[in-house]
Amino acid sequence: MSIFELLLIAVALSLDAFSVCVSAGIVYKGITKKQNLLMSVSFGIFQGIMPIAGFFLGYMFERVITKWQGPISLIILGVIGFNMIIESVFKKEDATPKKLTFASLITLSFATSIDAFAVGVSFVAMGVARTFDATVNNIFTSAFIIAVTTFVLCVFALVLGKKAGERLGERAEIVGGIVLILIGLKNLLF
Repeated sequence: MSIFELLLIAVALSLDAFSVCVSAGIVYKGITKKQNLLMSVSFGIFQGIMPIAGFFLGYMFERVITKWQGPISLIILGVIGFNMIIESVFKKEDATPKKLTFASLITLSFATSIDAFAVGVSFVAMGVARTFDATVNNIFTSAFIIAVTTFVLCVFALVLGKKAGERLGERAEIVGGIVLILIGLKNLLF
């Protein structure tokens, strides 16, 4: 596998996290730079760990993960998105802005990284090595590149989402919820 192929894989895996971060930037008002960094790091770590887990667990769980990654992702993202829409529609006038919690951060990080587990399994078939060496053709370098790519795209996505949230105003949470549901549906159908 070339560095170009690995970067394409990394960007493809990062797109769900990117979309969720845009949505989070829209929905979570008053999110701090520290929280932006924490969110980006969390998504990057999960995207880096899951290919390693998939690689080492190999074919043992390939069929189960491949079969259920879409429904699992839809359920997790769908519930969060639906809840965001409901909260927005029935929001009290004096309601405080939605806050990013540790539980929601971990849940979103996990939900967007399930496909990275399956990619890790496919790395076995692609002949990716288990050793530490200077090439991109080992699981640890590959996972690191995936994690860094995800981190960088998420930092950008959170800034983009914050700008969009400022423009959307009151409708921001509804749009964010719809985006999460659509990501879950995409994962189910494709």
